[in-house]
Amino acid sequence: MQTWDPVDIPRLPGSGPPLRLHDTSTGEVATTAPGPEALLYVCGITPYDATHLGHAATYLAFDLVNRYWRDRGHDVNYVQNVTDIDDPLLERAARDQDDWVVLGMRETALFREDMEALRVVPPRHYVGAVEAMGEIAELVGKLLAAGAAYRVDDAQFPDVYFDSAVTGHFGYESRYDEQTMIQLSRERGGDPDRPGKRHPTDALLWRTAREGEPSWESDLGPGRPGWHVECAAIALNRLGPQIDVNGGGSDLIFPHHECGAAHVEAHTGVHPFAEHYVHAGMIGLDGEKMSKSRGNLVFVSKLRSRGVDPNAIRLALLAGHYRSDRPWTDDLLTAAQERLGRWRAGVARDRGPDGAALVAALRNRLADDLDTPGALAAVDTWAAGEGDDATAPGLVRAAVDALLGVAL
Repeated sequence: MQTWDPVDIPRLPGSGPPLRLHDTSTGEVATTAPGPEALLYVCGITPYDATHLGHAATYLAFDLVNRYWRDRGHDVNYVQNVTDIDDPLLERAARDQDDWVVLGMRETALFREDMEALRVVPPRHYVGAVEAMGEIAELVGKLLAAGAAYRVDDAQFPDVYFDSAVTGHFGYESRYDEQTMIQLSRERGGDPDRPGKRHPTDALLWRTAREGEPSWESDLGPGRPGWHVECAAIALNRLGPQIDVNGGGSDLIFPHHECGAAHVEAHTGVHPFAEHYVHAGMIGLDGEKMSKSRGNLVFVSKLRSRGVDPNAIRLALLAGHYRSDRPWTDDLLTAAQERLGRWRAGVARDRGPDGAALVAALRNRLADDLDTPGALAAVDTWAAGEGDDATAPGLVRAAVDALLGVAL
């Protein structure tokens, strides 16, 4: 699948401390320790609607991870999927009397435009579920052969499910109790009450073809994959059995990331799948989580069509810590636009306060679990200050671009 155009990232002198990130599986902030190649998988969109600010906040958070690792000298192998076949996409297409393929292609194209406008560094591999269908089916077949999966006893629809007990680690990523997992599965696309399952949390791996639904031929019989195994196969085949960071929004903690990690671990025997499971908070509007089901979305494309500078959108979303659930307001955007103006005025001067000190401050703040409020405050202080460093404006412009992704 086509990604968006690459971003030219300035190279800064020196480097900062190792990146520390919160790991959902331990509840603690710990130091990341990638090798020369840093391995990053971030779950992508299901393209049945345009990019809203909740999406944007998540992808900006992991863009900072990408940028910071690059600043540390790592070659970042970043993989992102597109769930271009799933129930929500089919349901939206049916509701709007649209072709599901056309709908998915249209919204994916708009997502790429939004990411490019927001200056998000594109993934190395951008993979749709449809184009990965063969490798997904292959992984399901291997899980079946290994006894890690089973077919339900249903003559009409003998769907394949994952046996969540097989690894002995199920639940470690989310740290939720069984009843919470069952409830979240029910709320987030699972089918815990399906007759014939060994356990309510067992996840669908392969859905046998139903009349009126798209399906693909495979050794499993015609059908299509479950949601979680899609990411498992795509990540495994491009990054290997263990990665540095598995990321996404906090609504993916369970069941998506728990199940995806379990699928990979059941196949490879390597535990844990990710050294860090990192999750971004939700963006709200009028006191509620911003979501398609609530219909309270603010779209990046709509803001752009109004002439809002994408750099201001980026600054507005970076004003809160990535792990916090936080509201979107018009005042937040206004403050970001004013901040952008102050920063641009600061780097337009002939000289300013110590630029190297500001670069060090930015690195230190971002290395501390992506402390963007602290990083933005450091640039605010620099832009408001006076100094005789003639190299500072250019260095600060490059640092804000390289580390925060904001073009001044």
